[in-house]
Amino acid sequence: MSQSVTRHTMGGSTETGGPAAGGATRGGSQVATRRRRPSPTARRQRRAAFLFLAPACVMVAIYVVWPILSTIRLSFFNWDGMTEPSFVGLANYVELFHTATFYTALKNNLIWLLLFLLAPPMGLAVALYLNQAVAGIRIVKSLFFAPFVLSGVVVGLIFSWFYDPTFGLLAVILGHGVPVLGDPRYATLGIVFAALWPQTAYCMILYLTGLTSLNAEQIEAARMEGARGWSMLWHVILPQLRPTTFMAIVVTIIGALRSFDLISVMTGGGPFESSTVLAYYMYDQAIKYYRIGYSAAVAVVLFAIMLVYIVYHLRRMLRAEQ
Repeated sequence: MSQSVTRHTMGGSTETGGPAAGGATRGGSQVATRRRRPSPTARRQRRAAFLFLAPACVMVAIYVVWPILSTIRLSFFNWDGMTEPSFVGLANYVELFHTATFYTALKNNLIWLLLFLLAPPMGLAVALYLNQAVAGIRIVKSLFFAPFVLSGVVVGLIFSWFYDPTFGLLAVILGHGVPVLGDPRYATLGIVFAALWPQTAYCMILYLTGLTSLNAEQIEAARMEGARGWSMLWHVILPQLRPTTFMAIVVTIIGALRSFDLISVMTGGGPFESSTVLAYYMYDQAIKYYRIGYSAAVAVVLFAIMLVYIVYHLRRMLRAEQ
C-alpha cells in the first residue's frame, strides 16, 4: 500500500510527495530523455547527409574560402611574384585610396551597375513576348538566346567592328563616323551597351523558366476578376516571379562588378584609363606591373563591395519571405 505525505507550506499551499510521486517523476524524466535521443534511423540519415555534403564543403573550402583568405593576407605584402614578399601593412590600401585611377574605376563600376540593371526588365519584356504558343516561336527563342552562348571575346569583337568610325555599321546608320571607343566620354557607355546584349538574353532565360512555374489557378482567378494587361502583370505575375527577379538582379550585379573581358578586348582600359574598372585595374597591376600585393588590395575592395551588396539583398529577400 503506497503512502503519501502532505506538507503545508508557509503560503498555505500543499505539497504531496511519496514513493508513487517520486516514481512518476523519475519515469517522466526517463521518458523525456528517451524522446530527446534520436533514433538509430535518424542518426544514420544525419550521418548520410553529412557524408553527402562533405565533398561539396571540401571543394568550397579549397577553391573559395582559402583563396579569399590568401588574397586578404597577400594584400598586406609587397610582392612581385618572384622575390620574397615583404610585409607593408596597410600601405597598399593607403596608396590605393590616394590613386586617381582607383576612383575612375570605381565610378565606372557604378555606371556599369546602374546601366546593367536594365537587363532584368528587358529580359522580362522579351520573355513575356516569347512566352506564347504561336508558330515558329522556337526559332525566335533560339535567335534571342544566341547572344548568351557567345563568349565575351566574340561579343567584344562584334561590337568593336560595329563602332568602327570608318566602316562600322554605326557609321553607316548615322552617316558619319563616331569614335565611340576612342573618346573618353563614350567608351564606357559603348562597352556597357555591348555587355547588355548577352546579359539580357541570360535574364530572358531565367524569366522564361520562372513563367513556366506560375500558378495557373491564380491567373485564371485574376482573369475572372477582370485583371488584364498591366494590372495582371503587376499584381499577379510579378509577385510570383519574385525569386526569379532576385536571382536575375544578383547575377546582373555580380556581372557588372566583375566586368573584365569586354573591356580587355574593346579598349584595354583606355583611352587614358577612362574605361577601366576595378577588375581590369586589378589585372593590369598584377600582370603588367608585377604588383601582386597591390592587386590583391584591389581585389579585396572589390570583394567587400560585392559582399555588402549581396548580403543586403539576401536580408531583404529573407525578410520578405518571413
